[in-house]
Amino acid sequence: MEAGVLIIIFALVMLFAVLGLGVWATAKAVGAAKRGVDRTITQARRTVEDAALKAKSIGQVGVGGALAQLRLDLRTSMRATREALDEGVRTDPSLKESLDLFRQLSAHGHKLDDELRRMEQEPDRARVATAVPGLKERVARITQAADSLRWAARERARRFADDDLAHLSAQIEVESGALRDWASRRDAADDLAAAAAQWEAEAGAPGAGAPEGPGGQGASRAPGAAGGSGRASGQGTPALDPSAPAPQYPWQKSRRPEATT
Repeated sequence: MEAGVLIIIFALVMLFAVLGLGVWATAKAVGAAKRGVDRTITQARRTVEDAALKAKSIGQVGVGGALAQLRLDLRTSMRATREALDEGVRTDPSLKESLDLFRQLSAHGHKLDDELRRMEQEPDRARVATAVPGLKERVARITQAADSLRWAARERARRFADDDLAHLSAQIEVESGALRDWASRRDAADDLAAAAAQWEAEAGAPGAGAPEGPGGQGASRAPGAAGGSGRASGQGTPALDPSAPAPQYPWQKSRRPEATT
């Protein structure tokens, strides 16, 4: 009975766990889908606004065209910097501080963009015309700061790429040198083996090595054996014979006779 109750409790716990996991997964999926839809809507709105600003900057003259061009320059610079930093921070975590600084700069950019939008709707064009120089200076300061961050991030990434390429080139040069040294050693070893094989072949040929039998001719023949007919007739150096008496020379002392007593 108790075992059955435990099984029922365990099944209920597992059921609730599965249901909770399903609810959590559904909520995550809905949140991700909502964020994707919001991102798509935001990108579409930005695209439409950029197209409208381009049309105003080209088609309108005077204050309206100047304000549209300022907004377009500000948005283009800020968007390019954000994309460069987001891409760079994936491979270089040290850019997180630069990204935090850009977020603070982006807040000022959003405020200025909202102010420029309100100026576009302002009916008093004379007052707007007097405010345009100050607005242009503020846009220039923000875009210069954004451009500085963007180019610094790109320069850092390029230097890292150059350092990696230089290191890789050095490793390739070392490996190439090792391969060339191994190839030269192999050629030298092949030449040595070929020379040894040729020497063995010549040593094993008739008349080139040691005597092969009683009647054979060896390479240790005396120099006089290959001489002319005079040496062959007995005019050469006599052969060494242990049984023959040693030759006597005038400067040698005569041997004393052995005593018989």
